[in-house]
Amino acid sequence: MSQSTEPAEPVSRGTLGLTGLTINAMALIAPGAFLWLTFQIQALYGAPMAGGGMWFGIIAALLLCLATAVSYAELSKLYPGAGSSYFFAEQAFLSKTHAYKFARLAKFITGWASHLYYWVYPGCMVGVTALLSGYLLNQFWPDTFSGSFNSPLFMYLFCIVFSLGVAYIAFRGVNGTTAVNMAINIIQISALLIFTVMAIAFRVQHPEGSTGYQLKNGVPIDFNVAQEQAKGDDGKPKVDSSGQPVMQDKMDADGNPVPEMKGGKPVPFTLSYAADQAITMDPVDADHPKDLTPHFQFHTGAASVVAPHSFSFMFIQACVAILILVGFESVTSMGEEAKNAKKDIPRAVLLSLMIQGAFCYLLEYFGANYFLNSGYTLTNAAASGAPIGDMMVIVGTWLFGSYSAGRAFMLVQAFTVFLALIGTTLSCMNTGARVTYAMGKDEEVPSHFGLVHGKTNTPHRAIWTLAILSVFIGMITVTVYLGGTTPSALDAKYHNIWYSFGIFNPDVISKLPNSLVIITLVSNFGTFMLYMLTCIVCIVAFREHHMFHGFKHMVVPIFGLVANLACMIFYLVGPFSVSGMSVKEPYIALGICALWGVYGAIYFTSASKKQAKSVLVTRKPAVS
Repeated sequence: MSQSTEPAEPVSRGTLGLTGLTINAMALIAPGAFLWLTFQIQALYGAPMAGGGMWFGIIAALLLCLATAVSYAELSKLYPGAGSSYFFAEQAFLSKTHAYKFARLAKFITGWASHLYYWVYPGCMVGVTALLSGYLLNQFWPDTFSGSFNSPLFMYLFCIVFSLGVAYIAFRGVNGTTAVNMAINIIQISALLIFTVMAIAFRVQHPEGSTGYQLKNGVPIDFNVAQEQAKGDDGKPKVDSSGQPVMQDKMDADGNPVPEMKGGKPVPFTLSYAADQAITMDPVDADHPKDLTPHFQFHTGAASVVAPHSFSFMFIQACVAILILVGFESVTSMGEEAKNAKKDIPRAVLLSLMIQGAFCYLLEYFGANYFLNSGYTLTNAAASGAPIGDMMVIVGTWLFGSYSAGRAFMLVQAFTVFLALIGTTLSCMNTGARVTYAMGKDEEVPSHFGLVHGKTNTPHRAIWTLAILSVFIGMITVTVYLGGTTPSALDAKYHNIWYSFGIFNPDVISKLPNSLVIITLVSNFGTFMLYMLTCIVCIVAFREHHMFHGFKHMVVPIFGLVANLACMIFYLVGPFSVSGMSVKEPYIALGICALWGVYGAIYFTSASKKQAKSVLVTRKPAVS
């Protein structure tokens, strides 16, 4: 039985040039997908004011990522091969006169930490794709699927099908993956450029005081809505604590907004970008109606979009923006698939980050933030399940002349986002599987992970393991994705099989931690740790090397190390000093990371004893 396994074990063959490597890295960054997915988180996390610094926060995150990218690029020149930071750590320490003894320990710590990122991130992407798909169901079948709550049953089933489907593409081989990623990148970048131009054009064509649109029940309307006094559960008119009537929008029998009339005509809704409306004084939350605090609503002009507004706001936004920029390093794990790894991988690392981070993200986030106005504010965005979808409906209705056309435009754009999510999930699954494959070859994890399939030449054991893990992480991601918010109660008409289980009580949801944020932070913590370790490895690798350059191999990695550490610390201290930052999610995420670290230490110690391996390298290997 064993004779047919080892001799037949294939080795990876180089097939990718600079274009293929860059495309694979770009697929993981996926600006078309992450604008849609993270704008709501960026509007909500650190609310009510930090959203104003969204664009500049991306600049700060981009500088952090560039410092780390330079470290990755320089290391990949020295050590091309599958394994990325894991491989770099071992080689860097082995080349040193005295530090070589820590080579095995360094590579295990780096590899184990990288799994906290590479094994969680694909599951997070599976979960957010399920959220997008659940949102779209309401657009097609509004009588069956709620617009306030995605169906838990559907999302769980989707996590299974989507994760296994993407894993099958990864299993089929890297060439097929590259072709898929190439098509997805072209489609998503074209789509986001179209939306950005339309968003900017909307703002330019709608100056202060012009008639514009506001959203009511997801439908753009260009008139003011009549108001009426709300009624309580007992049927009596509602009043607030001071005895003043509580007003609400007036709706007709079909649930459509009733226009406010003047002179026999609907009163037009006028847009404003005035400074006194850009920041409003509103209750801090529903439980404290008299406790007023400033709320950022929209930008008064283009200069406001690109301004930092506050150092703390910039830091909050940068910490979230890390999620949208990571992925440039993924290509360093594809050294064995590259035709010329030493030349092309360093360039692919930097090219992917600059094309998508410095160009695509900065452009599209400017467009989305510049669009905000009194008809659609940042507060509206924070309360929406798909704020970019809302914006697309509005600009589409304006440009194409009807709500149905605007909705169709949004659905087309949503389809490109879905394609981009296939690409980013595929790319991170490929990267994670190859890091596990490298550790399996070294027997630092079970050796069966170090095998490649005889026909497809892919690390199939690692791929399918990661696929199953992503199913469950995806399910966790969507379970309480509205945690910490106060959505409207589930309408009785949606009490069907699709909502046969789940948490739908707004009071309960408002007190629960947000599972989407928790999984995102676990992935981000793993990213910060991996990037910090890589910066350290870069310093070690070039310390005694003839190619040592003080700026590239000392100043830049130290900046990257400090910046990553600062972001990680800010997640932990921010909730105690910044309004809108919850203490629950970051500390739950930190606890998960700590458990992973403890388990890693136990596993490493027991595996070393079982395999009779020394923790420290006792003799420096000869240099060939």
